Amino acid sequence: MFKGTDRFAYWLMVLPGLLLLLAFTFVPLAYSAIAFQKFNPALGLQGSPWVGLDNLLYMFGLRDARQVLANTVFIAAMKMILVLFTAVSFALLLNEVRFLGVRRAIQTMVYLPHFLSWVILAGILRTILARDGLVNDLLGYFGVAPIYFLGQPAVFPWVIILSDVWKEFGFEAIVYLAALTGIDPTLYEVAELDGATRLQKMRYVSLPAIAPVIVLVGCLSIGNVLNAGFDQIFNLYSPIVYSSGDILDTYVYRIGLIQGQYSLGTAVGLFKTVVALGLIGISYWAASRYANYRIF
Repeated sequence: MFKGTDRFAYWLMVLPGLLLLLAFTFVPLAYSAIAFQKFNPALGLQGSPWVGLDNLLYMFGLRDARQVLANTVFIAAMKMILVLFTAVSFALLLNEVRFLGVRRAIQTMVYLPHFLSWVILAGILRTILARDGLVNDLLGYFGVAPIYFLGQPAVFPWVIILSDVWKEFGFEAIVYLAALTGIDPTLYEVAELDGATRLQKMRYVSLPAIAPVIVLVGCLSIGNVLNAGFDQIFNLYSPIVYSSGDILDTYVYRIGLIQGQYSLGTAVGLFKTVVALGLIGISYWAASRYANYRIF
C-alpha cells in the first residue's frame, strides 16, 4: 500500500496528463450537440436552433461523404495489413542476423523515420516524387514517362500507404523482435539436429512462437480502421486528388473549419467517433477471443 505522501506524489505526476485528457477529450464531447443543431457562432450553443437528425441524414446523402468513408477504410486497412506483414517479415529476417553490430545498425536505420514528423517527411517526398524529382529521373533511365505521384488520383493512395509503411514498420517490429527473444533456444537446437535449414527454422519455430503476438496486434488494430492519418494526408494532398485521398479527418477539417459548415463537420466527426467506439469494442473482443488478451 502507498503512504499518503507517496499517493499524492503519484497523482501529482499524472495530473498534467489527466488535465490534457479532460481538456481535449471529455470537454469537447459537450459540443457534440452541434451535430444536432443549425449552429450559428453568433448565437452560441444554447441559442442555435435544434434540427434533430437532419445533419446526419444530410451527411449520409452526400456522395462526397460516402466516397470519403470508402477512402478512409481503404487507406487505413491497407496501412494496417502492409505494416503488419512488413514488420513481421523484417523481424524474422533481422533475427537471423548474427553480427550484433550489423543488427544494431539496421535497427537504427529503420527506426529513424518513425521519429520524424510528417511535416518534414512530406517536404522530402514532395521533392523526390516531383515530375523532375529523383524517382522520375531514375524511371527516365528505363524509358518510363514521368509520373505525377501526388497529382494522380489512382496513384496518390498508394503513395500514402507505402510511405506510411516505410515510416512505421521498423518501429512496430520492436514488438515482434521482443517476442522472438523469448523463444527457448533449445527449440532451434532440436530443429537443427533434425536437419532444418534457417528458412525452415524461421517457418516452423520462429513464426509459430510469435503467432499469438501477431494475432493480438492484428486484433487491436481493428479499432484504427477509421484513422487513416490526418497529418500525413494533410501535408501531401491537394484538391486534384480529393476523390481518392480525402479521408474523414481532412473532410471534417475542410467543411467544418474552412467552409464554416460547423454542424455538418461535427456530424461527420460524431459519426466517426461512434463507429470507432464500436470498432474498439470489437477489437478487444477479438483480442480476448483469439489472443487471450484482457485489460479488465
